Amino acid sequence: MSFVADSRTTKQPALADIHPHVSCAHDLLRAGRSGYHRQSSWIGLPMRERTIASHFVRAALRGADRQGLACELILRQAGIQSAVLVEPRARIAPEQFSRLMQLLWEALDDEYLGFGRQPSKRGTFAMMGHAIIHCRSLEKALSRGAMFYGLFPDAPGIQLQREGDWARLSVDDSTLWDPDHFLVESLLVIWHRLGSWLIGQRIRLEEATFAYPEPAHAAEYELLFPCSRRFAAGQNSLLFHARYLTMPLLQDERTLKQFLQHSPADLLARPDGGDSLISQIRRLLGRDCRTWPDLEQVAQQLHTSPQTLRRHLREEGTSFQELKDHLRRDLAIYHLGRDELAIQDIAEQLGFSEPSAFHRAFKKWTGLTPGAYRAQES
Repeated sequence: MSFVADSRTTKQPALADIHPHVSCAHDLLRAGRSGYHRQSSWIGLPMRERTIASHFVRAALRGADRQGLACELILRQAGIQSAVLVEPRARIAPEQFSRLMQLLWEALDDEYLGFGRQPSKRGTFAMMGHAIIHCRSLEKALSRGAMFYGLFPDAPGIQLQREGDWARLSVDDSTLWDPDHFLVESLLVIWHRLGSWLIGQRIRLEEATFAYPEPAHAAEYELLFPCSRRFAAGQNSLLFHARYLTMPLLQDERTLKQFLQHSPADLLARPDGGDSLISQIRRLLGRDCRTWPDLEQVAQQLHTSPQTLRRHLREEGTSFQELKDHLRRDLAIYHLGRDELAIQDIAEQLGFSEPSAFHRAFKKWTGLTPGAYRAQES
């Protein structure tokens, strides 16, 4: 294992180096994938592929509450009802979560959201972006970014290591007050997606490790870390192939400016299913929101047997029906947050034979009726 970069070091880079995620879910994912290009247009795409569990809202507010911030006002400004905090099944749209992050950063003037020993002033992430944008490779960019944050006392340690053909990016959270591990998970997500944006393609993760036991909401991690996940490990880290480190950066000052208008909030709010089996099934299901293919049809399109597909889903802790219900739920939340369609039309678009069946299903999914959910959004 050879050391590449550690944010806790004080070594400075050489002077020469410093100089110059539509009508269906399928359409959004396709657009989001094509968006990892130089113009970085994916940042402005509608974010409706997945919804976000209320756990992450509660977790994000812990640091702000610790700092004495009036969280109810922040929630209202983000368009989130306080009822979300007490209903474990409740979910919000990615746009709402992105807005919540922006409001918290602004109110706290702290990009660490109140979880660090010392605040990270707003603009720190942007300045780091300017420090790395002219690097020749992803390895150099991530290394310099880690050293940049190492200049700040008590900052979480960012470390990049090579492990043979693999690279590991880790975050040391020993300086954080982070009871729900929200900030450390956020940092892993941000650095992964930042790296993907820099080289113009998604970095495929091999493994994510976490230094804490598996939480009750572990199923949600599929959206954040679409790879093998290991809890109660020795560190919080992401493992990916080292070939990405040699790739050149495809971004410049102009695209960085556009990127920073929405980041890092959008990097957190945009779920990333990657190429996992679950994401492939969601894409197939989302091609037509009115007529849902059955398990046999999906298995055929994935070139496998229904029995094998069912077994793989069981190993991932889910089922075909659960995936279909989750996609329906997310699309329902998207439409209920807007006024274009009546509730009856939404039920029809999602393949429900009767509005009453949609009402029962939606309340089972979220704890609220469609009408109550729409009322709280208005």
